[in-house]
Amino acid sequence: MTTETPLVIIDYEDLLGDPSSSNQNISSQLSKAFSSSQSSLGIIAIRNIPSFVESKQSFLPLAHKLSHLPTAYLEDQLTDEKSMYNAGWSHGKEQLKKGQPDFHKASFYFNPITDVPGSIEDREKFPASYPVNKWPSKGTVDGLEDLGKELGKLMREVVALLAGHVDIYVREHCGCQDYSIDMAKEMERTEKVKGRLLYYFPLEEGPAASTIDSTTDETLDSWIGWHNDSGFFTALAGDLYVDHDSGQAISRNEVDPKAGLMVMDRNGNIIKVDVPEDCMAVQIGECLQIITGGNVVATPHCVRGVDPKWIDTKGRKIARISFPCFVDTIPNFPLKIPQGSSSKEMLDSSVKGCAEVPPLDERWDRDGMEFGAFLQKTFAKYYEWSMKG
Repeated sequence: MTTETPLVIIDYEDLLGDPSSSNQNISSQLSKAFSSSQSSLGIIAIRNIPSFVESKQSFLPLAHKLSHLPTAYLEDQLTDEKSMYNAGWSHGKEQLKKGQPDFHKASFYFNPITDVPGSIEDREKFPASYPVNKWPSKGTVDGLEDLGKELGKLMREVVALLAGHVDIYVREHCGCQDYSIDMAKEMERTEKVKGRLLYYFPLEEGPAASTIDSTTDETLDSWIGWHNDSGFFTALAGDLYVDHDSGQAISRNEVDPKAGLMVMDRNGNIIKVDVPEDCMAVQIGECLQIITGGNVVATPHCVRGVDPKWIDTKGRKIARISFPCFVDTIPNFPLKIPQGSSSKEMLDSSVKGCAEVPPLDERWDRDGMEFGAFLQKTFAKYYEWSMKG
């Protein structure tokens, strides 16, 4: 069942100043957005971020030009197999159900903080966490590097501000006095930041379009399958719909109203979440759920594509562009629940009922497990589940 639940929206000004000050406390909004309550969606939107709207409006459209570069150039010059395709161009490298290559979307990955993150040892030990950026040659997609770094850095800065309020919320509002992590500082100094510029192709051009049944929930994850974010914070720049052929922007009210981000709450309700165009959003990842003892909770989500049977009155093929930015800790960060919390309570806080999301206890197998090891096990488990179909 698909329903509507109001998205929690706060103002950028709410994030400034001392989070521990009573007049700066936004714990009630964080509880509505992130807690283990029945209606929490694990996502919050932030309005009035200085220069955010202008930055995203300049950057997102570049995905269209990038995706229309010659395939040989994209594959030969911009792909990075060594990083497991976590840098540069990636198309058809991910798996759909039963191991089918996913050609419904393409990604361009980059680190907006630094082109060469970590030390030499870090990059050798964690190639997927610390890949070296691969940018198109100068003049190929003008502005891609500068604008991408500008937007990604801004999104990381906002995440760091929000993290400070999450710290206070967990300690004071949730009564978890043994939560001693300074996540705001971790987010401020981390170099493990991954931007993912996504281009979703019109589904009628995908090889699996003929198998989509618009009368069933099989279409819900037609652009991105159901999953939980496995890291700490995911910043979202919203989305942009464009004419696939011309790249011209298309207003949301001209697009299939069922298309977009879908989130499952703890009641098993499927909620369509439309992030306002003037807002950045932030989703909670499973690592934050673990280290807070389940006081904030990651939620299953997917992206529903424009139904191939939906008719655009102007005959356009509609594509979607988005830019999530994953802001995480260093790979050897220990995923420990707070003293006084129990593993069972933390695991029980997870959203149940999404068959495509492997249970957390099959991936986080010990208290103190390092973040990098958790990611590797999570990737392997999702692949295993996708092969089962």
